Amino acid sequence: MEFWDDFWSIIWWVFAATVFFAYLMALFAVISDLFRDRGMSGWGKAVWLIFLLFFPVLTVLVYLIARGEGMNERAQESAQASRESTEAYIRRVAGGSPSDEISKAKNLLDQGAITPDEFETIKRRVVPA
Repeated sequence: MEFWDDFWSIIWWVFAATVFFAYLMALFAVISDLFRDRGMSGWGKAVWLIFLLFFPVLTVLVYLIARGEGMNERAQESAQASRESTEAYIRRVAGGSPSDEISKAKNLLDQGAITPDEFETIKRRVVPA
């Protein structure tokens, strides 16, 4: 009898693969949280990693129960820092307000770096009619 001939073998295989994938996600979340935690000493992190190596499932469960709330807080802080960094980058790259853009273009026009036609094009692009 082959593996794929029995319906329940296929169901069991899908269930086992899903549980294994969920375990791997939890394991990587715990490891990344260990290295994200600035309050824990290096020795504490090493002990958690040793326990993860020898008793992986039990250690992941204990870590999620004992440190789950702090894990959530660190994940939120990391997401907030990432969001603020992205917004700051977008603001820096996107330039200023339309009046700032027109002011810069006027300075370039006064310096002779652009022609009056180019200045008008910039004004039309920044302030659509």
